[in-house]
Amino acid sequence: MTFAFDPPPQASVAIADSPARFPVRRIFCVGRNYAAHAREMGMDPDREPPFFFTKPADAVVDCPCAIPYPPLTHDLHHEIELVIAIGKGGANIAQSDVMDHIWGAGVGIDLTRRDLQAEAKKMGRPWDWAKAFDNSAPMSPLVPLSAIASLSQGRIWLAINGETRQDADIADLIWDVREHISILSQAMTLAPGDLVMTGTPAGVGAVEPGDVITGGVDGIGTLKVTIDPPASA
Repeated sequence: MTFAFDPPPQASVAIADSPARFPVRRIFCVGRNYAAHAREMGMDPDREPPFFFTKPADAVVDCPCAIPYPPLTHDLHHEIELVIAIGKGGANIAQSDVMDHIWGAGVGIDLTRRDLQAEAKKMGRPWDWAKAFDNSAPMSPLVPLSAIASLSQGRIWLAINGETRQDADIADLIWDVREHISILSQAMTLAPGDLVMTGTPAGVGAVEPGDVITGGVDGIGTLKVTIDPPASA
């Protein structure tokens, strides 16, 4: 096959304790999947089914990392999330079969240009400019499912400069891993290499250049992200 120019490198994520890497195909994100976070965003978590948005595969960044404060925003927010890595594709996956499709898991941050998101909501526009920008998915190394004790419980947390901002348990997910991946597979045929960011708990907030973000999910991984000044500065 001949291309008009050299294709870009395959986006990928590190694998813990391995020289191999996990190739990333797509990144799906579950919106408002913790009740307390849904309420802090002004929504009723008891009435809303899960919904999804996406980030491009090359938004992923290996942690630890330093990334520039992105353009077009004055309100960059952190959202810590459990990340599920799909290793076996399928459509209309039954909840009872979901674990057979999971390769492993990690920890990620859904960085969000909140001011752009608020503007998009107000004008009825898509969230792409708020969610799908460069370096918007910093991620820990992935851990194979066989090395993970649980995807249904465990502390999830995030701190800024050592001060805890988000602190919850993945047991608090409104739609748990089996449920929301099954629902997602009804709309999209999942494939090996897909990542699913499962939603963030309450406590989201702004970060500034110079801030150091740390976070993790017990039994799965931790990450560290330094926010550098804007690239144009």
